[in-house]
Amino acid sequence: MDTSYPREDPRAPTPRKDGAAHTALTVGAPRPPPRDHLIWSVFSTLYLNLCCLGFLALAYSIKARDQKVAGDLEAARRFGSKAKCYNILATMWALVPPLLLLALVVTGALHLSRLAKDSAAFFSTKFDDSDYD
Repeated sequence: MDTSYPREDPRAPTPRKDGAAHTALTVGAPRPPPRDHLIWSVFSTLYLNLCCLGFLALAYSIKARDQKVAGDLEAARRFGSKAKCYNILATMWALVPPLLLLALVVTGALHLSRLAKDSAAFFSTKFDDSDYD
């Protein structure tokens, strides 16, 4: 296991002994560096940490950043993707239930106001003496 830092790129061209110049071409467009979502994870940990999903997102974000610094970009992408998933779950878990509760309160208030209006109309009905014959 290689633990030396910085790691050398095995694809880097080796210098020639004959002193001739060479050109290295990169095929394809360079991929953007992997994202670690660290800021979002810290926010999720501090404010949206239901069921420890924010903490899990923070742990994977830190792992992604460590792998990116170490040079293992594929592992950094995997950990960053997991951090993103946990951040999305933490955000949804914290935002959807209060929104559903608000929707239930609003629809309940509308239903009760309609029920109260219908009840008031029933009790304001005036009967004539001829109705009792």
